[in-house]
Amino acid sequence: MNALELDRAGWEDVMRDWDLPSFHGRQVYSALWRRAAEYDDMTDLSGALRERLAAELPLGGEVLAERSADSGGTVKALLRFERHEVEAVLMGYRDRVTVCVSSQAGCAMDCGFCATGKMGLLGNLTAGQIAAQLRWALRAARRLPGEPRRPTNVVFMGMGEPMSNYRGVSGAIARMLDPDGANLAARHVTVSTIGVVPGILRLARDHPQVGLAVSLHAADDDLRTRLVPANRFWPLAAVQDAVAQWRSRTRRRPSIEWAMIRSVNDQEAQARLLAPIARRLRAHVNLIPMNHVDGSPWKPSTPARMAAFVRVLESDGVNVTIRDTRGRRIQAACGQLRLEHDDKSVFV
Repeated sequence: MNALELDRAGWEDVMRDWDLPSFHGRQVYSALWRRAAEYDDMTDLSGALRERLAAELPLGGEVLAERSADSGGTVKALLRFERHEVEAVLMGYRDRVTVCVSSQAGCAMDCGFCATGKMGLLGNLTAGQIAAQLRWALRAARRLPGEPRRPTNVVFMGMGEPMSNYRGVSGAIARMLDPDGANLAARHVTVSTIGVVPGILRLARDHPQVGLAVSLHAADDDLRTRLVPANRFWPLAAVQDAVAQWRSRTRRRPSIEWAMIRSVNDQEAQARLLAPIARRLRAHVNLIPMNHVDGSPWKPSTPARMAAFVRVLESDGVNVTIRDTRGRRIQAACGQLRLEHDDKSVFV
């Protein structure tokens, strides 16, 4: 068994099975998720117990490679979990440290502007494998520029569609929020989705304090189906209704994500269609300059086109920002994660 798949109760059961006090299970669980400790670091445990843990409950999540950008403020890691490899990204800002985690190896959504979608779906990650990316980030954050730091925010915006692996994502969130685990604030965790309606409704029920970001990318069904093929299953009306239900239950403001693609979805006409959707949902709109994806015929919007888009939304009373793009040089920005480690120029 992989140790990272055990929750707090599971660790207590292990200790009882080993005829040891159950509080040792809480000690190990807390050290794994709050300090990202290895067994050898757990000096409050006996040497014999540490040796047994290493022999019988190995820790997963091998770091195959890392690469940094933005003067060391952005770090991308290639991680191996048994038969899957995924990428995670750590970003240090002035007021926070955010880790972008993957929920699947690859993705089945096939959005044309996303490199991960070109991989297809290779498999779901378990709750422990998803949360283990936060364990990596806890260690990597200590090397960020400035004072010693630790992750404060988690966004499920890496590889995969989180709502298509809801069981794994929900279990990972539980570990991240557990006071005996990583102990993150629920309001500092955000799950992104292209609009998988059942998952949005389950998230509202199970984790009402966790944030929601919905990737619309188009404000009419014809264009959205072209950009996001899953729109055939969950068209705009269904997505809007699910987000409205999520907002009613959580009392939180959702985000609308919009990749700005030149001459595709950046016209003022799309902005005028988006504005009433955003107002109805009381959503904040994040505009994301499309990042380069090999093989894609599309290009990012020009600054002038983006400014015009913003003006239309703001004139209609919509809160909107243009997202700061991090990690583009190392293929770590939105839509760029693709496991390109076979190219030796990618990871150094």
